Parts: sequence; structure tokens; C-alpha cells
Amino acid sequence: MQTMMMQIFGVLASCAIAVGLYIKVDVINKGGPVMIPIIVCSIFAVAIILERIINLYRSAIDTTKFMDEITAALKRNRISEALEICEQTHGPIAHILKAGISRHDRSRQEIREAIEDAGLHEVPKLEKNLSSLATIAHVGPLLGLLGTVTGMVSTFQLIQQRAQAMTPVDPSILAKGIWEALITTVAGLVVAIPSFVAYNYLVAKVESVVVEMEILATDLLNILSQRK
Repeated sequence: MQTMMMQIFGVLASCAIAVGLYIKVDVINKGGPVMIPIIVCSIFAVAIILERIINLYRSAIDTTKFMDEITAALKRNRISEALEICEQTHGPIAHILKAGISRHDRSRQEIREAIEDAGLHEVPKLEKNLSSLATIAHVGPLLGLLGTVTGMVSTFQLIQQRAQAMTPVDPSILAKGIWEALITTVAGLVVAIPSFVAYNYLVAKVESVVVEMEILATDLLNILSQRK
């Protein structure tokens, strides 16, 4: 239940990023051209977070029940039944155990190598696009800072032009230019903070799945070794 709530929170946080940026059309326009890459980053962040949460949710299985079924089939020497259970179960854990079971008549070292080879294919799938999400979390504030700097440059250029033309500089013009420049910083942080939180959550979930894979792979090795 707690896992489901965290996933729902991640979805809501992702949607908040998009909604918060798109409903403020006037603010986005005032933020200048740097708002465009910030918006693009927000779109990619939402897409990555949703895709990863859905993927991890679909990959989640009841490992205790799954392993009990595999153990029972192997103890009865029903290899085909154990393989069928793995085929009918989604997720990386089932895939690596299937690789080990398919080498049940080999040595322990060969079984281990088969499991490790399968793991080399499954782990990158779990980590897919996480590096991109981390990049967005780090680049967002930098883009915001860039927008602020360019906005401040434009503001002071306007002040210089008015001063050269002997036109009084209204303080409201300076204030308006500054808050418009800071819009990009706010937008960058709005994208970066939820992205960083989601990245850490997803990395933790992937690491927990990898640990589970290692534990169950070791259990499978022990079970297959005892049969010989």
C-alpha cells in the first residue's frame, strides 16, 4: 500500500510540473526564450517518470509466492513446470531465474554464469532513462540561472539606453525586468526539484529489485545444487 501511495505521489508530482508551467502562458512568454528548453525538459521529465513508474509497477511480483512455486516444482523434478511458471511471470526476476533453471543439468558455475548473463540484460532495462532524468534535474536550475542572467542583461541594457537618451529611469521598469528575469529560475527549480526526488525514488526501487534478484538467484543456485 505504501509503495502504491509513493507511486501515486510521483504521478501527481509529475503532473503538477506540467500543469504549473502550461497554465501560466503569460508568465512563460515573459520568461523569454530560455523557457522553451525548460518546458521541453519538463515534458521529458514527466514522460520518463511515468514510464519508469509504470514499468516498475508491472515488473513487481510476489517474490515469496513465486519462489515457493519454483521450489516446489524443482523438488518434484518438474523442470518444464518451473520454466512455465517463469514464462508466465513478468519482470526481470522471472527472466534471470528462467536462465538458471534452463541450465539445471550444468555445473553450479555454469548456472551462475547463465544467471549473471541474464542479469546483464535485465539491469539496464530497469535503469533505462534514469540518467536522462538525472541530467534534467541538474540542468533545470542551470537553465533557470541562464534565463535570469540574460534577462538581467536585457534590463540593464534598457536602463543604459534610457540614460543615454536622457530619459528618466522609472524604478518600476527595473523591478519589472528583474521579476521577469527570475521567472526562469523559478521554472527551472520547479522542474528540477520533483525530477531529483523522483530520480532518487526510482534509483532506490531499482536497487531493491537488483538486491532481490541476487538473493533469489542465490536461493535458486542452492536448490539446483541440492538436486545433484
